[in-house]
Amino acid sequence: MNTKNLLLIAALAALVQTASFAQNSAPVAHVNPAVIPVPRTADWITNRQALVLQRAKDAPGDYDLEFIGDSITQGWEGAGKNVWKELGDKYKIINFGVSGDRTEHVLWRFEHGQLDGIKAKVAVVMIGTNNSNKNRDGSWTYTDNDILQGVTAIVNEIRRRQPETKVLLLGIFPRGKAFNEQRGRLLEINQVLAKLDDANNIFYLDFGSQYVENDGSISKNIMPDALHPNEAGYKIWDAAMSPKLKELIGK
Repeated sequence: MNTKNLLLIAALAALVQTASFAQNSAPVAHVNPAVIPVPRTADWITNRQALVLQRAKDAPGDYDLEFIGDSITQGWEGAGKNVWKELGDKYKIINFGVSGDRTEHVLWRFEHGQLDGIKAKVAVVMIGTNNSNKNRDGSWTYTDNDILQGVTAIVNEIRRRQPETKVLLLGIFPRGKAFNEQRGRLLEINQVLAKLDDANNIFYLDFGSQYVENDGSISKNIMPDALHPNEAGYKIWDAAMSPKLKELIGK
């Protein structure tokens, strides 16, 4: 092979290498998983997912309160059942909490009938803590902005599907026995979620500080696992939102 051909081959190889490098180094567009509706598929939770969807189908109509969220909301039927009963004596209520849910799972339930036929005066929403968990390798699946957009999408969907419903958006509860990075993330997200409050249709309420002791710890007497409230924790929740509910519902 002559020198001219060798030079041509070398030039072509360099072009291919340059094109490959440019392709590999091009920024990959970020896809936010927190706003893409997906169902729960694990066997341990699909029954609960199906139950709350069926709950909406079996009992459509008018409600004072609908609760939307994850295990902390589902827990009104567990550790908070006595407080839930007292709440039910004052208001007509329905619980759409599913343990382990992230924002994308709530959006999926909306798409599959969770709010169909339900006319609530107020939607009590707290979601996002499960999106803030780390992966096994210590990395984050969701950025803070991902979580913010996921919660915002839920609020917007409620407003779209239930235009007469007021949204009481709760700050995501603190978690962890002491100061930690995850709790800090949630505080930063809450600061921006507060901006959704328009004093007309969306109202933001944050009482997470009531779960934190003077040294920054979370008491086992309120949250035994530093995440899920016990009965005392649900009493705090009930008392904190009671004035706003009286304002919005008029009871």
